[in-house]
Amino acid sequence: MSPPSLEPPRDCPLCPRLVAVREALRAEQPDWWNAPVPALGDPEAWLVVIGLAPGRTGANRTGRAFTGDASGDLLFATLARLGLAEDGEPRGVLILNAVKCLPPGNKPVPAEIHNCRPFLANQIAALPNARVFVALGEIAHQSAVKVLGGKLPKCRFAHLAEHRPPSGAVLIDSYHCSRLNQNTGRLTHEMFEAVFERAIALGKPEAR
Repeated sequence: MSPPSLEPPRDCPLCPRLVAVREALRAEQPDWWNAPVPALGDPEAWLVVIGLAPGRTGANRTGRAFTGDASGDLLFATLARLGLAEDGEPRGVLILNAVKCLPPGNKPVPAEIHNCRPFLANQIAALPNARVFVALGEIAHQSAVKVLGGKLPKCRFAHLAEHRPPSGAVLIDSYHCSRLNQNTGRLTHEMFEAVFERAIALGKPEAR
């Protein structure tokens, strides 16, 4: 997890559209988290997973990144199979989102992505051992490239594409592990596992 100072406040006011969603859900579902979702995992992580944004009944409900919905089920099962998680807790891995609050229809607008990027940048800058990044989907890819000092025209998103931005890190792209991508076959379990197998080969301390 990140130090509290690196996280947005619970009532972050930066994105009016997301504030409206948050306030409506707090009235409708007062027992849910309904706030910016913090980083989850190991502050000494060598691997950073960057997702899109909290899911309505997943992280927005539970307060834990990728916890409580189908995307999280696949992510944590994959991490566990490869020795990167134990009992639902990432090991050597930190999970972040490009946007920390729930966007309508899981589709943040450019201003919301831009507003949240400083939080992502500050959290990544505070990770002393991070050297491999996995971006889940194109929005996460774009934010990761910008935070790591790369140029989007040169770093085109594609599943299993690898990029080496000026920061010296390695960025690997994956289709997002959303229920839609799983159900349509755009992303299979094997395709998703291959991303993390490649991350391990490139950066896991004992694998180097």
